[in-house]
Amino acid sequence: MNQATIFWPMLAQVLLVYIVYAVLSARRRNAVRSGEARINQFKTRSTEPESSVTAANNIINQFELPVLLYAACLSLYVTSGVSYVALLLAWLFVASRYTHAWFHLTANRVKYRSRAFILGALLLALIWIWFALHLAGAV
Repeated sequence: MNQATIFWPMLAQVLLVYIVYAVLSARRRNAVRSGEARINQFKTRSTEPESSVTAANNIINQFELPVLLYAACLSLYVTSGVSYVALLLAWLFVASRYTHAWFHLTANRVKYRSRAFILGALLLALIWIWFALHLAGAV
């Protein structure tokens, strides 16, 4: 298997970060244009409008669990541990992050958002277990 394929889910995750930054920028710009907010309100989240706070919080989410994906993918790559299972798990994790972001940035229903988060956390744990099994020579 081509070991470099593990970089595609990483690139998809990076794309999500930029998408959320674009959403955040658009929401902040629209809040200022509509008069809902002034530029200096973006100094702290306590005075920022809810629509942009949600996007700002989602940006933070993109630098929590996904950092462990990057580390796992790079670790798999450097140890020639990329397999169809690892690749599938990585793609499923990224899909869970897109789903989480969608729920967070739209209706922001915690029930659905938390399910996507938990699924992603479990998938990420499986990636790390797969990596450990690879290192142990079990897979």
